[in-house]
Amino acid sequence: MSKRRVRVEFVGVFRGITGKDEISVKLKQPKPVNEFLEKISAMFKPSFRRVLIDSELNDPRPNTLIMVNDMEISALNGLKTKVANGDRVVLIPVAHGG
Repeated sequence: MSKRRVRVEFVGVFRGITGKDEISVKLKQPKPVNEFLEKISAMFKPSFRRVLIDSELNDPRPNTLIMVNDMEISALNGLKTKVANGDRVVLIPVAHGG
């Protein structure tokens, strides 16, 4: 995998919806996580976005654990955490139970 791209890994249901374990995305410039996820979600069926992003809050964090370079984004700068070429992003679905 080239260091000139962002490596995105899908876990669980995200892997099932995308049909992929991972993809690589080239960015012209660093983007905040929220903008990066919008770019990623546009690459797949609308069902991917529905699972990724909480529709009421328009926020991925209730549904998805987002890791950038092995750090959860809440330990970084939240949705404003910058993603750049050479980074690794892992999307892990959060299981809700009742």
